[in-house]
Amino acid sequence: MHNFKELNSWKEAKDFSLLVYRITAKFPPSENYGISSQIKRAAVSIPSNIAEGAGRNTDKDFSRFIAIALGSSFELETQLIIANELEFLENEKFEDLILKLNAIQKMLVNFQKYLNK
Repeated sequence: MHNFKELNSWKEAKDFSLLVYRITAKFPPSENYGISSQIKRAAVSIPSNIAEGAGRNTDKDFSRFIAIALGSSFELETQLIIANELEFLENEKFEDLILKLNAIQKMLVNFQKYLNK
């Protein structure tokens, strides 16, 4: 079992989800139950799955939850692209979010490789 609060991938993903919440608060009110809600759920899913996996008894089980977190990150990336194309995000903010999300994705891939050794 791992302490998820000590994992850099969890810390980064948790901080990213807070950033996403702050940014989506500025989306049009008509999107509260649309893409804004989907983006927030996907963002929160990343650190949540890391935490859940950390509580599992084997690295193999943990790796499965890292895979789910990674899947949520790609779902989130797609939703951010759509939000940007709908002009809910400024290009500069979008590019910053994507850079941060890609860094989290790389951390998850590397951590999964470590767990699967």
